[in-house]
Amino acid sequence: MADKRTLTARGAALWLLSQVLREGRLLSEVQGAPRLANLPAAERARAGRLATDTLRHLERTNRVLKPFLRKPPPPPVLEILQLSTCELCLGGDAHGVVNEAVSLTRATKRHSALSGLVNAVLRKVAAEGPAKWAELRAPHLPKWLRRPLADAWGADSVAAMERVFAERPPLDLTLKSSDANQPDGIVLPTGTLRLTDPGQVSALPGFANGAWWVQDAAAALPVRGLGDVTGLNVLDMCAAPGGKTMQLAARGAKVTALDASESRLARVHENLERTGLKADIVCADALSYDQTGFDAILLDAPCSATGTIRRHPDLPHAKTGEEIGALIEMQARMLDHALSLLKPGGKLVFCTCSLLPDEGECQIDDALARHDVLRVVREAFDIHGVDPAWRSSEGGLRLRPDLWAEHGGMDGFYMACLQTSA
Repeated sequence: MADKRTLTARGAALWLLSQVLREGRLLSEVQGAPRLANLPAAERARAGRLATDTLRHLERTNRVLKPFLRKPPPPPVLEILQLSTCELCLGGDAHGVVNEAVSLTRATKRHSALSGLVNAVLRKVAAEGPAKWAELRAPHLPKWLRRPLADAWGADSVAAMERVFAERPPLDLTLKSSDANQPDGIVLPTGTLRLTDPGQVSALPGFANGAWWVQDAAAALPVRGLGDVTGLNVLDMCAAPGGKTMQLAARGAKVTALDASESRLARVHENLERTGLKADIVCADALSYDQTGFDAILLDAPCSATGTIRRHPDLPHAKTGEEIGALIEMQARMLDHALSLLKPGGKLVFCTCSLLPDEGECQIDDALARHDVLRVVREAFDIHGVDPAWRSSEGGLRLRPDLWAEHGGMDGFYMACLQTSA
């Protein structure tokens, strides 16, 4: 790989790819790494796009490559071929892509002799790959995820989700107020502003003066399930990076933003400062936090994040599903603890960005069985633009990526509003 002092966007993308595929790390964990710090913001963004495109289309990329390889090369070289093949098949300049791929191969410590192979393979890919690419269908999710999703939602729905996952997602914005300075885009039925080709986020109108923040349309709905929060003491229990905290503050709540990660809370501080909104920020373990008497609580619980694959295509490659059992147990403990912090008669919205019923519908069924003082507020999500067909049997709201496919989809999310007896 190229020396980090002369790192290019493609070189950075290659390093990101290696971290996911060989180290099992998520892009969110490594995109702020010191070795990328000297890259200009635009080049870092480009590196992120190249890496996410490659991960999104990895199965398709491998099928394009296979006829040109007698056997798989070592992982560092294979990743160069994967990155370059994806870029070529998505319309990248053949001369620039192939030349840099050869340079990146020559810069590897043990595989520089394979630069000739890389050159030959990629020239064939440049000539024949795009046509083959166009014939291939959307990639499949890995078996560890596809099987439970097919059991839950049916094979046809999963195939529809996979088609959404194969496309680069649009950018969704939540506006601080109705008269906020905003970029040009389409307004979705629930009020989210959607941009299909946003470019650099920090350069968009309204960013500098905090008129909006990035937040998927699905993620913007849980706060609205709490209703009018003006003047209420509201706990955002797993707050970082702060989208829901800002929503609550913009709606007039007195917000306590709680999170266990100081580094992630730094993002909350930055977002609040940019938007001019206020919240009390507390760094503590949610399960040991003991401040009581909240009028309302929002619990966006840690989960498998399987609903966010359209924006985070690294997840199926970095995870195996082994952690889901422990997450389900933690969610139940967090929900029970959150209820202990709530005033009698208070409301709690439980949500997860998961597509698995065990992290959504089943959690609410189990909570109702454990606590006879609870009820589901079924009318909480009677929100303009929310299709009644999205309601789940226990009274929550089930969102999937294939909904609004004509608009570019949405994240998979589950949410339900619970209320205790007064």
